[in-house]
Amino acid sequence: MLIKPKKLQSGDCVATVSPSWGGAGEPLLKWRYEQGVKRLEDIFGLKVIPMPNSLKGEDYLYESPQARAEDLMTAFTDKRIKAIIANIGGEDSIRLLPYIDFDVIHKNPKILMGYSDTTIAHLFCHKAGVSSFYGPAILTDFAENVEMDPYTIEMVQRTLFSNERIGEIKPAKEWTSERLEWIEENKELRRTMRKNSGYEVLQGTGIVQGYLIGGCIEVLEFVKGTELWPENKYWENSILFFETSEEKPEPNLIKYWLRNYAVQGILNKVNGIIFGKPQDEAFYDEYKVEIRKVMKEFNLQNLPILYNLNFGHTEPKFILPYGAMAEINCDEKTFSILDSAVE
Repeated sequence: MLIKPKKLQSGDCVATVSPSWGGAGEPLLKWRYEQGVKRLEDIFGLKVIPMPNSLKGEDYLYESPQARAEDLMTAFTDKRIKAIIANIGGEDSIRLLPYIDFDVIHKNPKILMGYSDTTIAHLFCHKAGVSSFYGPAILTDFAENVEMDPYTIEMVQRTLFSNERIGEIKPAKEWTSERLEWIEENKELRRTMRKNSGYEVLQGTGIVQGYLIGGCIEVLEFVKGTELWPENKYWENSILFFETSEEKPEPNLIKYWLRNYAVQGILNKVNGIIFGKPQDEAFYDEYKVEIRKVMKEFNLQNLPILYNLNFGHTEPKFILPYGAMAEINCDEKTFSILDSAVE
């Protein structure tokens, strides 16, 4: 079992970190970071403390994985800080691994949230035995043009501010992945929302439950064979969650990666899989073909798989707490988190 961190309350201090790309510290993106911070203050009543290196810009942070790791360690050890939120993802936070003290994380469990390349930071927490939260980031969801999406606000409140059971997570009514350039001139432009078709059952029947584990499927490739790769026991009786990034990987890659999970024996251990909505719904149908193909190749056609969930590289999004007990109901096409995520 993973340690649950304590819930957030209005007035708490939260740290912002840049474990991967340092864009939050670029002068042309300062307004975007500040907009995200203002939402944390105004909507959730939180006090925001940027970590010392987190706003030093992309060049400095690219050259200094140790400085990024120091920020994470500082955030975990600082007694004032109750949660740590990633500014944005990127592609190279795997370079932080040599500088991480897992004992520090274990002894100071607190909320850590982000998605995409922040999968790596989640696996730091996982190795330390602490639950973390696959969810919104500062520059994307919190800094959404004009206003934060009410669906995302509700999910933050339900997941991080309440120690009640989270319960059923309904599909968002609308979604967007529209790319509006992050310039101040666009600040008052809303992105175009599209009607959401809801969850799809790709295969399986009945109800299954399992402990949540997963992340961005491309980023998980970076950690195979390293000390971060979860031990066998964590795959057993789990519900795997996968989503794809803005790089929109070719469908063949999904097939190759899933075959690897199959030959590792992981797909035989899990109770079900959920897939996030692909960004822009790129390869939406093609991914389904490849997923079903691999399941057939390994005689896993009965494994429950739910598709098109609102997490990862899509807005709005819900939050997935690592290690929480979740449920897929194939008959009702529903997804629920049966635990509270925080103490």
